[in-house]
Amino acid sequence: MGDRNSQQRENQIGYVVGGGLKEGLRVRLTVDPQSVQEGGFVVIDTGEWQFYGLITDIQLGATDPRFADEKVEDRLPPAISQLLHGQTLYANLEVLPALMLKSGRPEELPSEDASPIPVKTIPPHHAPVLLASAGNIAEIFGSPNEEGNFVIGKTREQGHPVCINLKKFVQRSSGIFGATGTGKSFLTRIILAGLIDYNKTSLLVFDMHNEYGFDDTASDTGKSVKGLRTLFPGKVRVVELGSRPSQPGRNPDFHLEIAEKDIQPEDIELLTRELNLKETTPTTLHALVTSFGIHAWYRHFKAMKPGTTIEGEDGKRVPAPDSVEAWANEAGVNIMAAVALHDKMRKLFDKPYIVPQPAADSLGEIIRLLKQGMHVMLSFGSFDSDLDYLLVTNLITRRIRREWEEMTNQHRANKKTVPEPRPLTLVVEEAHKLLNREMASQTIFSTIAREMRKYFVTLLIVDQRPSQIYDEVMSQLGTRICGWLGDDSDIQAVLSGLAGRDALRGMLAHLQPTQEVLLLGWGISMPIPVRTLRYDEEFYRNIKGGSKFGDVDQINRELGFDL
Repeated sequence: MGDRNSQQRENQIGYVVGGGLKEGLRVRLTVDPQSVQEGGFVVIDTGEWQFYGLITDIQLGATDPRFADEKVEDRLPPAISQLLHGQTLYANLEVLPALMLKSGRPEELPSEDASPIPVKTIPPHHAPVLLASAGNIAEIFGSPNEEGNFVIGKTREQGHPVCINLKKFVQRSSGIFGATGTGKSFLTRIILAGLIDYNKTSLLVFDMHNEYGFDDTASDTGKSVKGLRTLFPGKVRVVELGSRPSQPGRNPDFHLEIAEKDIQPEDIELLTRELNLKETTPTTLHALVTSFGIHAWYRHFKAMKPGTTIEGEDGKRVPAPDSVEAWANEAGVNIMAAVALHDKMRKLFDKPYIVPQPAADSLGEIIRLLKQGMHVMLSFGSFDSDLDYLLVTNLITRRIRREWEEMTNQHRANKKTVPEPRPLTLVVEEAHKLLNREMASQTIFSTIAREMRKYFVTLLIVDQRPSQIYDEVMSQLGTRICGWLGDDSDIQAVLSGLAGRDALRGMLAHLQPTQEVLLLGWGISMPIPVRTLRYDEEFYRNIKGGSKFGDVDQINRELGFDL
């Protein structure tokens, strides 16, 4: 233990001088204030307990304001000036305490004391405050070499590895947030690579901007970056919307076409904003289903010809039998409403990926691959409009919900012979387009965020405007990984429902524009800012070689365990 005590003395930065549970703790610094940063992870060791917290503010103070107002270096000897800076002039830290852990070796403690718990009390005056070591980080966030722990980055001051618990991460829906240009897509690649390597959940990635499956070029460095199919050729399949590749050299494993019979009225109602639909649309769609059936209404409506007429027996022009007007008359539907809906739906009728009979059951193949433990990147190719994204993602997800609910119910009815469904994570880009207040009630995704965890389906949403995502959906997100956000309403949305959000607000606002994130929520033991890994050759080697980016022997030594 001597080595541990020596290391604590080396890491000590101050001592507790006041504060409380609600307001946080005040710590008198005994080192240069420039050697610590906002967001630093500190340990307060009382002998009986270790308290873990974050530095939320750094403040200058003086026992006599005159010495702060006047520059004493110009009129006092250097020795006295230096003494004043240590005694009369000082710096304090504001520390947000988050967790406490009973001191002692984990194997020697009762089971209820071996794990960190939320702070219930406070340390006494003058308790030493230390910068966290790698061993302290491992105590709270887990060892990088334990199964299910994935190193997402390192502490900013000392570069100690920080893990997220992937087992907990996939148990609830989660979110990755950051303003445009903050490296959000590279961070998402890193998380997805960790989940694929962990191999306890299948991923279906709705890749709106074609960023994850194929190799690409980094916009900031101009260097080539590997796609997930290149990193995991035996585990990842790329599926592209449409019947042919959109870019030379990017050949998907197969193509996705949508059968006309699979399009339902709710898919059209979802597109109210994109198609500028009127309030009469649901009535017209209901009449179409009544006339032609749930699987044939789209095909019959597409085939109708608005405005075509024939000459009647009395010599007058009347609507032709195959016209929209003739059907509307027969079905008792407002003719103008039916014609207007047909005209607006031409955007869909012209989509080449919606066909009467697909060449193969590619949607069924996606479901089969996910059930088998494969990971599917759905590339939208050249079909990257909001209309394409909303229609296809909602249609596929509705099918997935039905399949996973059925498998779960079969398992619960006969647990001995029917295994649990393979857990599934749906990765949704531009989530605010599907989960804003107006759309959330119409899309399947809000239902998944609220209810589908019990059916082994969760969401991973990726977005730059979290304030536009429906509050109820945000409240269901377990783990939140957030880069720099410039808008205060976005910062407020990310921190909603979290303890200590006022203290965390400044920390989130002061992140570097790239490669720094704040980890929050269910999969993280306590909030902490980290410098993320780079998605580069070193990462490729580590993820393919099975390295967890850490040295377990070094961590054990820092914990004070004999080796």
